[in-house]
Amino acid sequence: MNLTIIIFSCLLFCFTLLPLVRSEYWIFRIFDYPRLQKLVLNCVAFVLMVLYYTGPALTQYIFLSLLALNTTYLLSLILPFTTLAKKQVLRAGPHNGNMSLSIMIANVFQDNTNSKGCLKEIAKADPDVVLLLETNERWDIQTRSLESTYPHFKRVPLENTYGLLLYSKLELTDTTVKYLVEKDIPSIHTKIKLSGGQLVQFYAVHPTPPVPAENIRSTERDKELLLIADLAKASELPVIVAGDLNDVAWSHTTELFLKMSGLLDPRRGRGFFNSFHAHYFFIRFPLDHAFVSRHFKLIKIKRLNNCKSDHFPIFLNVQLEGDAYNEQQPLQADSSDVEEAAEKKEKI
Repeated sequence: MNLTIIIFSCLLFCFTLLPLVRSEYWIFRIFDYPRLQKLVLNCVAFVLMVLYYTGPALTQYIFLSLLALNTTYLLSLILPFTTLAKKQVLRAGPHNGNMSLSIMIANVFQDNTNSKGCLKEIAKADPDVVLLLETNERWDIQTRSLESTYPHFKRVPLENTYGLLLYSKLELTDTTVKYLVEKDIPSIHTKIKLSGGQLVQFYAVHPTPPVPAENIRSTERDKELLLIADLAKASELPVIVAGDLNDVAWSHTTELFLKMSGLLDPRRGRGFFNSFHAHYFFIRFPLDHAFVSRHFKLIKIKRLNNCKSDHFPIFLNVQLEGDAYNEQQPLQADSSDVEEAAEKKEKI
């Protein structure tokens, strides 16, 4: 039993330390994801060490100290995404329909056949904009009925699990499809005209994850996110970036993206809103995101019902407010962040 507890604890230390290595290979980046799970397991290891370890007292003391440090570190990473932390996007004032925008982001899982369930959830949520990811030709055909409610759209169905379908009640202008890094991984760039006439720059993205079946490195994902960050930073319009980023809200890469783009994360100070994996509660991570510029305040963020996909949809409702820009502060990039971002964008 003593050896089992020690090995278990050592593995947890390794799982915590691996993401600190700045290598882009998947074995290092994949351990960014399960921070909440690592925290829970770390607490379990601490209890086991207290109650069941019968070896030398010094060894027990050392491992309890290391487990306590590990717990403190993991808590510090998770705390910004709890209600104990400061909200990065402030609560909106009285609702103004002319200046608000609601978005539903849904990775439908390409092999999922429950398109009717998805359409039902869209109708229930009634967002202004719908972004469907992992959509192929079949999903495109089976969701064409959305045109009656969402007359503005851009469809990029693909059979490689990276198809995008964007539907909007509001007018879309200057809509383009770009392949920023990989020739078969699209992103949709468009402007959305709010009811009050204000234009909002919108980027729909779904980069590839760092896993052996896709890319063994996070290089492609990181580069695409940082290129989008540059576009967001340079935009003279309010900006929203939405999609399945295949990265968790608390990772180093997501934090670098926020610093370089100047965008804000509505999750911070509110909760995890874990969107994947919908079928296994013990391995859930926040992979589907909507980041907004400082011009917006939050009306609502919510996780919606799963429609037999491996992702839960995410609903976001934000509002443009005149005082928002000066009241909200993004994360600040330092010289090392700028240097790292430049290096990542030069790769491939």
